[in-house]
Amino acid sequence: MNQRILIVEDEPAIADAVIYALRTENFEWEHKLLGHAGLSALKAGHFDLVVLDVGLPDINGFDLCRELRTFSQVPVIFLTARDGEIDRIVGLEIGADDYVTKPFSPRELVARIRSILRRASPTEPGVGSNPAGMPFLIDVPGQRIHFYGVPLELTRYEYLMLKVLAEEPARVFSRIQLMQRVWAAPDHSLERTVDTHIKTLRAKLRAVRPEKDPIRTHRGLGYSIER
Repeated sequence: MNQRILIVEDEPAIADAVIYALRTENFEWEHKLLGHAGLSALKAGHFDLVVLDVGLPDINGFDLCRELRTFSQVPVIFLTARDGEIDRIVGLEIGADDYVTKPFSPRELVARIRSILRRASPTEPGVGSNPAGMPFLIDVPGQRIHFYGVPLELTRYEYLMLKVLAEEPARVFSRIQLMQRVWAAPDHSLERTVDTHIKTLRAKLRAVRPEKDPIRTHRGLGYSIER
């Protein structure tokens, strides 16, 4: 079955260019002009990825993404006419996978879509792994992690980041290395996004075991999981 892409974009010329590129690469697609119509489509059916314009006439794309994240972890690529660092940071911190500035190449956008979908699809066999006797059980097919037997409620990025750290305990990963492992198109200027996700991960781990803090900060170097 072909993968389905939802396009939420109010400029027909841009939407038509994206649709043409998707059709050429054998993707299925659905196009909505307004954000609320996009949300309704996401609640009604399955999509593998959302291409979402930030400057929609009825709802800001960032607000739409925040609402989307209350019921779905579908990958999101933002389209925007703004290229400010703050906008990109906000986009990634609220759960976007990538941030594409207009004007853009539709073929490059499709390449980014493919890259994100490869990362989002579990390919490793097996029910789970317990790396090096750690208190983490990684359920790869289910894309979940258990901490001392308790399943953690993680966003996709929290899951990927904790998976990277837990699979190689005691290894120190720099922020750039974590960005490269977790995000499809990392931008070195957005390293603070890693810090934000580490903070939320620590809070979720403490909720299970208040006395435990397995994530270690190495000043000037990065992060690791202790053995």
